Amino acid sequence: LNLLHKRDKKIYGNSNLETIEKDCLKLGDELHINVEFRQTNSEGGMVEEIQQAIDKFDGIIINAAGYTHTSVAIRDALEIYHGPKIELHISNIFKREEFRQHSFLSSVVDSVISGLGVDGYTIALLAISKMV
Repeated sequence: LNLLHKRDKKIYGNSNLETIEKDCLKLGDELHINVEFRQTNSEGGMVEEIQQAIDKFDGIIINAAGYTHTSVAIRDALEIYHGPKIELHISNIFKREEFRQHSFLSSVVDSVISGLGVDGYTIALLAISKMV
């Protein structure tokens, strides 16, 4: 996701991760909730972020990107986290290649947002603010 601005514009639009983060931080201020934005390209790093969130955060919004379709480790970390969890995809994974249509994460999260573009992040933030 750190190279979002370099991906297929028809699928991912023109946004970049910095703009998404700025929009989420602004909305968090408006909702009076603390938002911390994390990004890693490492599966192990993502597992560690989830594990550290267990006693620190009231909810998780996760875009696991390609790891959505491959990572049992991220799924298991999310299963241990008992706060509200939202799985997020910028594209509609169900309109994409067959291998992208399966998520290891969906069975252990409370909600899935898919196909709303980068607006999905602020929509997820609105939703999780009501869930916590």
